Amino acid sequence: MTHLFSIPDFRRLWLIGFAAFVVRWLEMLAYGLFAYQLTGSAFIVAMVSMLRLLPMGLFGAFLGVAADRLERRTALILSVAVSLTTMIALLLLEALDAVRVWHLGAASFINGICWAADNPVRRVMIGDVAGRERMGSAMSLDVATNNASRIVGPVMSGFMLAEFGIVSVFWLGVVLYCASLAAALRIEFRHGRSAHRPSFIASFYESFAWLRRDQRLIGVFTVTVIFNVFGWPFTSMIPVIGTDYLGLGASALGVLASCDGIGGLLSAFLVAASARPRTYGGIFVGSVGLYLVLIVGFVTAVNTTIAGIFLLLSGASAVGFAIMQTTLVYRDSPVEMRARLLGVLSVCIGTGPIGFVYLGFLAEAFTPRAGTIALAVQGLLAMLLTRRYWAPLFRS
Repeated sequence: MTHLFSIPDFRRLWLIGFAAFVVRWLEMLAYGLFAYQLTGSAFIVAMVSMLRLLPMGLFGAFLGVAADRLERRTALILSVAVSLTTMIALLLLEALDAVRVWHLGAASFINGICWAADNPVRRVMIGDVAGRERMGSAMSLDVATNNASRIVGPVMSGFMLAEFGIVSVFWLGVVLYCASLAAALRIEFRHGRSAHRPSFIASFYESFAWLRRDQRLIGVFTVTVIFNVFGWPFTSMIPVIGTDYLGLGASALGVLASCDGIGGLLSAFLVAASARPRTYGGIFVGSVGLYLVLIVGFVTAVNTTIAGIFLLLSGASAVGFAIMQTTLVYRDSPVEMRARLLGVLSVCIGTGPIGFVYLGFLAEAFTPRAGTIALAVQGLLAMLLTRRYWAPLFRS
């Protein structure tokens, strides 16, 4: 896996991903805690997190088609530049003492658009640079990096919020995005484009027509929707559970949240070392089922240590899902359809806002704990009811 770093463009793409991952996890904890301190509303916290995922559902397929028609290096540079501009705008608002919760929501939405472009742009470039046979290793390394950032990001976020306020999060974001932009400008790889391409609308419909003919991809997208509607939204409740039920301050909450990343980092290296193509489908499906069970363990934990253990295990199981969803789509798609189908994958990930909104209502109607348990149990039921769609993933 480490031999991939001998490829200069892979190193640059990896650095861009690392910076984006760190900022994302800095923001998710900092924005959620900042919003909760101002409003005291678990629903508002869920909404701020939801806005980061919303663009995937709204624009994911269109971004996939656009990425297939644009030069990907240019698209990547534009994406990083937009994220940098958004962070600078927040920094200016903080200098004027004018930051409000809706500003954080708007920034989450804009950066969510850039996140939605990651699969059809940066991750397709990773596959092109690394090669199809090394895609599993490349994705394992990329996901391991994401989980390393889930250790660094929350710990730094909690410490920085407690010691320096939210302005320090904005400053670090600017520094990291500047480094990303410099790396993007140095990328040498250019992807070729055919002289004749169908229209934008025709390309859009062609991707869904292809999807209907492939049972394995239908299974990947079905499980992805279940995870993002019934599993992923629970992360928005970590600041609420940690504050209200475990009595943690900002710094301790950051350490707790980092357990998710520790488990994910260890799991990513384990998957990279032991997974074989014939096991990819089983790892993908099994990871989601286990994740939903572990959510219940986390929210019912009686102390911080037990909560941290469950969060560590949930991070480990989520990584099996995260590595395999992109790898399966990349490997099972023809070259000319990869960006478009990864755009469809972003749409499936973008169904998460449904779960965030639903969890917000459940948390307000009952309690954050009861609402999160109800969501996870419904996710397990959804897995059972959709077995015929994901069962083909267990076939080689």
